[in-house]
Amino acid sequence: MNIAKDTVVTLRYKVADASGRLIEESREPMVYLHGGYNNTLPKIEQALEGKEPGYETTVSLQPEDAFGQRDESLVRVIPKDDFPPGVKVGGQLQGVADDGRPHVFHVMKIKGHEVHLDGNHPMAGKALKFTLKITDVRPATAEELAHGHVHGEHGHHH
Repeated sequence: MNIAKDTVVTLRYKVADASGRLIEESREPMVYLHGGYNNTLPKIEQALEGKEPGYETTVSLQPEDAFGQRDESLVRVIPKDDFPPGVKVGGQLQGVADDGRPHVFHVMKIKGHEVHLDGNHPMAGKALKFTLKITDVRPATAEELAHGHVHGEHGHHH
């Protein structure tokens, strides 16, 4: 079966920076609902459209086509006293962006009485190379289409 709108795609991936240094590699297969459901990056969907299991490719993306440019307004330094006990580097916290909407911030470092937060995606501002290998393609179920994401093994569980 070929990848088309409303198919479930299973793939293995590696992400490297522009110089080829490995940043991330899938331990488990990635499974997503294809066809504009925002389950993966649009340029990756475009590269895989019409392909079938066994297909391999490398897709090079500029920051604007991957995780966006860095937004320095999402970097915060907050007094440690404003946090509950146990805040740790590498943790994630729900906060509020400048526009008032909820936003996830990553704890980057704790320095003395300050907690340094970054609301950017860890790969924001980076040109990336995605190496992809399709391992399976199947039709999506009616429930997956209604929910806009994959259910079951390696997918979303309710």
